[in-house]
Amino acid sequence: MKITDLKTFIVGNPPPHHGGRYFIFLKLVTDSGVEGLGEVYVATFGPHTVVRMIEDVFERHIKGQDPRRIETMTRRVYGTGYSLRPDVSLMGVFSGLEMACWDIVGKETGQPVYELLGGRVHERLRTYTYLYPKSGSAYPETTDADHVYVNPARAAERAVEEVEAGFTAVKFDPAGPYTVFDGRQPDLESIARSVAFVRAIREAVGTRADLLFGTHGQFTASGAIRLAKQLEPYDPLWFEEPTPPEVPEEMARVARQTSIPISTGERLTTKYEFARVLEQGAASILQMNLGRVGGLLEAKKIAGMAETRYAQIAPHLYCGPVVGAANIQLAACSPNFLILESIRTWGGFHAEILQTPIRWEEGYVLPPTAPGLGVELNEAVALANPYDGTALHLEMHGNPVP
Repeated sequence: MKITDLKTFIVGNPPPHHGGRYFIFLKLVTDSGVEGLGEVYVATFGPHTVVRMIEDVFERHIKGQDPRRIETMTRRVYGTGYSLRPDVSLMGVFSGLEMACWDIVGKETGQPVYELLGGRVHERLRTYTYLYPKSGSAYPETTDADHVYVNPARAAERAVEEVEAGFTAVKFDPAGPYTVFDGRQPDLESIARSVAFVRAIREAVGTRADLLFGTHGQFTASGAIRLAKQLEPYDPLWFEEPTPPEVPEEMARVARQTSIPISTGERLTTKYEFARVLEQGAASILQMNLGRVGGLLEAKKIAGMAETRYAQIAPHLYCGPVVGAANIQLAACSPNFLILESIRTWGGFHAEILQTPIRWEEGYVLPPTAPGLGVELNEAVALANPYDGTALHLEMHGNPVP
């Protein structure tokens, strides 16, 4: 069995854009005609450049290879160009190719990927959702003083709606803008707003749901500790990425001085970066994104390392449903799985782009029993929604916060 061909799709994500402006999907094809599906989460280059990167890695390292030889392909890509170090863009590209290989292997053996990575240990997977606006764009104008990203009362109302729909955890990030100049000290207004959000949502949902307090590495360790101390009375399940990701030693300072569990990982890649997090005690909840971390096998190794530290995994999702499907496969076979990020209930475009939508019921995802990743791309929908822009998938403010 050999990989012979590659197909790529840059798919525009229509309003309300939950999960990003666009998704980058790919298919690998074998000499026997089996197709494997993958998704790449690379936010460092424009989408058309990313596709050229995918094509380059495919031609150099994947074409002509046996899709079962995942360890060998991983090492060849990881060390390409005399690197042998974590490269978030390169490993993001490889992540999509790697998960497509697993999809092929699963289809060839007639097994879901989770059965090939140790076997299913969870019959259903607890999920959480971000508190998106009820309707309209996921990027509301900042001048609107009444949307859920700035108004605690509106956020509490949305939280109640999500809990009544079945979710037992909700995430929100009211701490203010994040920039390329972070970390910084939070100002008093940001602290007060954050406390108001946590208080209002806790009062609204009581003990029916966990609160997941998100940040984007905005703060210094001392600033994050100041903020955490004021959030502690409301008992969030986690304080996400309180400091920038490049120095886990600083994040560890926060972890040592708050009772709130620290979570991190969406901007990290490979087991080597996650090993530093674990060694430093920087976080007890790891949020690898399967479209960036290096693929399913790399993520499974990270989950195993986490077990030895009694750390848990909560796969991160800010992209499309193919990464979501890979997250599900990892979560299903990982004893230390905690919770899975969901794009609400996997409806809307996230359902339309798949031939069979991800199955979500009463707050839980049910792992598929179909072979491979358990999902198939609806190519007609993908081709009908091309993305021709040049924007990055996710961007930070380019100027310091005044």
